[in-house]
Amino acid sequence: RGGSMRGKTVIITGANSGLGRAAAAELLRMRARVIMGCRDRARAERAAREIRAEVGERADGAGELVVRELDLASLRSVRAFCHRILQEESRLDVLINNAGIFQCPYMKTEDGFEMQFGVNHLGHFLLTNLLLGLLKNSAPSRIVVVSSKLYKYGEINFEDLNSEISYNKSFCYSRSKLANILFARELARRLEGTGVTVNSLHPGIVRTNLGRHVNIPLLAKPLFNLVSWAFFKTPLEGAQTSIYLASSPDVEGVSGKYFGDCKEEELLPKAMDDLVARKLWDISEVMVGLLK
Repeated sequence: RGGSMRGKTVIITGANSGLGRAAAAELLRMRARVIMGCRDRARAERAAREIRAEVGERADGAGELVVRELDLASLRSVRAFCHRILQEESRLDVLINNAGIFQCPYMKTEDGFEMQFGVNHLGHFLLTNLLLGLLKNSAPSRIVVVSSKLYKYGEINFEDLNSEISYNKSFCYSRSKLANILFARELARRLEGTGVTVNSLHPGIVRTNLGRHVNIPLLAKPLFNLVSWAFFKTPLEGAQTSIYLASSPDVEGVSGKYFGDCKEEELLPKAMDDLVARKLWDISEVMVGLLK
């Protein structure tokens, strides 16, 4: 872990709960200026007040929490968020693409994308691309992409990226997390020599509200709750790898890698397929309107 993030600006998506909230609190404790990009402004402001109370305000002015509205299910919202950031912020040292939606029933984003692919991949794809100029101007800077071990069960089906033909909520989550890793890999290749690094990670199994769409039978809930308290990570434990990749001098200059428990891990071949990564990038550019 890095000791101080004083003078550094960090954006965290989905920072009002779970992993994102834990990371925001720790990076604030390390004196960073943390911008919480959240869909629900009221909940984000409440979380920010709680974090400030936990961490304590600094008399020297180091460390600051800022709330900005960001709905990753709306490309319009992503563009508005980035426009405001580029107007207000002179630098961006770290971007943590943390927000996610997990195994929801079939629904679409404002722009007509399947929700999990749209939020977990496409929303962050556009966000990152629109902020790349600021990240490059602030180099050395870092991009951290939160994926999941469940990427192993996903496949990139270019014939049905939007799940119009068939929808399986578990498979589509895994596909979005595989897309995160392929995106990070291709982005790292494109950013070689710029001073901007990008790495992906899995946080492990964490007790968060991410699983709110998972139906657990009523009789099984007490057992599930017992198991989760015994074996699942706390949000702070789950956020450690995000914090490590955002702040540690150990990974200065390291790019294009995949981490778990603050250590580099091996990927399955399908998550290292550069041809698929480039094709996914090209199609994503068109889907989010960066290319006509």
